[in-house]
Amino acid sequence: MRSQVRQLLVDLAESFWLLPALIVALGLALGEGLVDLERSGLIPAWLLDGWLYSGGGAGARTLLGAVAASTIGVAGTIFSITIASLTLASSQMGPRLLSNFTRDRGNQATLGVFLGTFAFSLIVLRAVRGSDEGAFVPHLAVTVSISLAFLCIAMLVYFVHHMATRINVDTVIDLVHAELRQSISRLTTEEAGPDETAPSWAAADRACHPLQGYLQQLDDAWLADWARDKGVDLRLTVRPGHYVFPGTTVLESSQPVAGLEQALVTATAVGGRRVATADLEFAIRQLADIAIRALSPGINDPQTANAVLDRLGAGLCELAGRHLPNGMFRRDGRVVLCRPAVTYDGLADAMFNTLRQNAERSASVLIHLVEVIAAVAAAEPRPDRHRTLRRHVDLAVAAARRGDIEPDAMQALMDRVAAFDAALRA
Repeated sequence: MRSQVRQLLVDLAESFWLLPALIVALGLALGEGLVDLERSGLIPAWLLDGWLYSGGGAGARTLLGAVAASTIGVAGTIFSITIASLTLASSQMGPRLLSNFTRDRGNQATLGVFLGTFAFSLIVLRAVRGSDEGAFVPHLAVTVSISLAFLCIAMLVYFVHHMATRINVDTVIDLVHAELRQSISRLTTEEAGPDETAPSWAAADRACHPLQGYLQQLDDAWLADWARDKGVDLRLTVRPGHYVFPGTTVLESSQPVAGLEQALVTATAVGGRRVATADLEFAIRQLADIAIRALSPGINDPQTANAVLDRLGAGLCELAGRHLPNGMFRRDGRVVLCRPAVTYDGLADAMFNTLRQNAERSASVLIHLVEVIAAVAAAEPRPDRHRTLRRHVDLAVAAARRGDIEPDAMQALMDRVAAFDAALRA
């Protein structure tokens, strides 16, 4: 259950509607509260005479109506601009990056301020009374409405600047790279775990997941505690980011045990999309998607692909000196749960394979690929990871030969390979 709750909180944090809804609720509460405050007579007379709105009921109605009408109209324009930006981002950088725009707090806050001002003005407008109705003008609330109108002007200027910046591909790359850095910090460790292999045993009981989709959250610590309490050993066949297919075995037990499927459902959250909170490869694949689209014949932008390579190389440099969990969970001195683990080979393949395959005829991208790998090799102390990097350098050279790039570019590529070898020797 904790996995489902955790994923629900992630979905709420990334939703587009939550912050605007909270700001609208705040506007309604603020409007009602200020009207009640003025009716109570607690506002000092000197404040009413010198600083607040001093007009009559007709003027207050006109002013509040103008603020409400203009803010809801501009809010519609803001929504239209956001949709147009999403369409542009989807066509040029890939639909998987749309979540970076929808969860952007700047977009949400701008829309929320306009809608909140609209709601505030309406709730105050209904309280204004003319002389024939028992005159009442909420001077403080009308003044706040004027102030909110000026705030909306500032937010509109900010929104135009913000959207012009956010649809820039370099900004999007930086945002995804920041997500990758957070995943590396959260899902890797500074200390190496015990170097052990999974115990071998024949599965006596198996469980399938009643749902299908991507494994979004996994509470492996709770599942290991459950296995210890039941006296069994468990083996998962999937990890966060894998797709759970209907009718396939997801969890195996060394002995028959009651409640195995229920334990699987409790410890996992399955949904229709991958998320970055527990999936280290998700941000990597987002960056790779940007590069692949940049290398497509319709766009043909190798500079964007090189910018992506720089961030991927920076991610591997941050991974230097850190350790990937091995997927083994011990309780009381024995391994009670094992699951597939993310490996350095798998991360490097996710970073470079599809990008290299789409860059066979782009000499500049292949040259920069080897340059980036050489920089990573200079920062990485582990020989086993050097072998992975060496493999990708060899694959880049093979791709260049298949692409039949010009001799000068091939010589430049081989010079970078020599620099890579020098980095390994150093």
